[in-house]
Amino acid sequence: AFPTRRLYLNLLVPKKNGDETDMVYDFAFLSDEEARDSTAETFWFKVGDILNFREQWEVNDYLIKHGLPQKPEEQARFANRTLFKLWSVVHDSKVINYFLEKDESLDKVLNIFIRVNSGGTILSYSDLLLSIATAQWKHRDAREEITSFVDELNSMGDGFRFDKDLVLKSSLVLADFKDIAFKVDNFNKSNMLKIEEQWDDIAQALRGAVTLVASLGYNRDTLTANYAIIPLAYYLKVKRTPRNFNTSGTYSEDRKAIHRWLILSLVKRVFGGSPDTVLRPIRDILRGNSDVFPLDAIIDKLKGSNKSIVCTQDDVDNMLYHRYGQGYTFSILALLYPTLDFRNKFHIDHIHPRSVFTRARLRKRGIPDADIDVCIDNVDRLANLQLLEGVPNQEKSDTDFCDWIEENCQSNQSKTEYMRRHFIPDVDLTLSNFPEFVEKRNLRLRSELCRILGVQERDVSMFLRHPG
Repeated sequence: AFPTRRLYLNLLVPKKNGDETDMVYDFAFLSDEEARDSTAETFWFKVGDILNFREQWEVNDYLIKHGLPQKPEEQARFANRTLFKLWSVVHDSKVINYFLEKDESLDKVLNIFIRVNSGGTILSYSDLLLSIATAQWKHRDAREEITSFVDELNSMGDGFRFDKDLVLKSSLVLADFKDIAFKVDNFNKSNMLKIEEQWDDIAQALRGAVTLVASLGYNRDTLTANYAIIPLAYYLKVKRTPRNFNTSGTYSEDRKAIHRWLILSLVKRVFGGSPDTVLRPIRDILRGNSDVFPLDAIIDKLKGSNKSIVCTQDDVDNMLYHRYGQGYTFSILALLYPTLDFRNKFHIDHIHPRSVFTRARLRKRGIPDADIDVCIDNVDRLANLQLLEGVPNQEKSDTDFCDWIEENCQSNQSKTEYMRRHFIPDVDLTLSNFPEFVEKRNLRLRSELCRILGVQERDVSMFLRHPG
């Protein structure tokens, strides 16, 4: 357990000049035993006791009682000025306000501290939890281990944006604690020692999960919920994190199921709000399933709740409104291209090049004013986006789509295959026909998403001529 510490003020000497905080007075959080251990340059006064001095003469009585006037002249003067100033600041100036919090919950205390401290050096909740972990671990420096591990995870693939919160939360889940709430009570000594004992396995599972997610094409911009990797890490830990999980054909069905789970959980945004209501039931299912990732069991478990990953027609319709640059757009496109090997670099490509879609350029290309708003509104929507490997995308660049497809598809068969693979409608592909292209491709994408997600397709009239 942590020793009880209180705020003390040294009455004998000011704070050393070399301290970078530029504080005049020497304050310190000390245990009562440390405070009693005085030296020639320290006499520690418990700051809270100043509230007991109702009158100034009580300050003087305290100084005399403890022999401070008998100290060397400079120290005696400093003690007198310092204690009287503290009394004046608290009782006369009223610049310090306090509220006695009777609730002894450490979790509540930490949250109060974070709010009060927001004007100083910013400390997050995870910073304070990490301090607790550091004090509890016996054989490792928790702060160094976790901080460097976060840096390692963020450097994987094309880069991620994980933080200490994720690693601490993952540790609670992967160590199989019943209560996984992100609160200080769960970072007690026994729990922290268990996490330290399992740290190598926890870190290896998280490392494997991030490696897998990176191989599926995700990065800091497209992994829209970092907590989505926690179930994957737990599953890998149950399987003892096979070294070749990411590449071996043995685990291909596993990877397909995981990929679908990841996409659905991100698109349905199940980790928003209260992630524990997702993490707990999924962990219960994963605990007894180490053969193949139990996607169907997870779907059934969450069905009917506000964390369901079953898609509806409304979900599909909303997917069509996603735009280039939005994090969820990659996941939706990944649904449409299930056979791609995302270990290769794929770019989200504008089918009709974005550079043309300014009012001036569209007018110059002969687009009627009545269609210009439709063109500009839809250039970044899903209907004008596809996944292309990096090199073909760079080669395509700003080339008109109708010209590019003729140059790159040398035969009718290859053109037909390309159009099938990318859901290109059989219409005039020139820029002047962009509104019809968007309308027809939306219908194709809608039908394909309904097929993939097992959704009964209903009336399509809302998409004629274009969504929005």
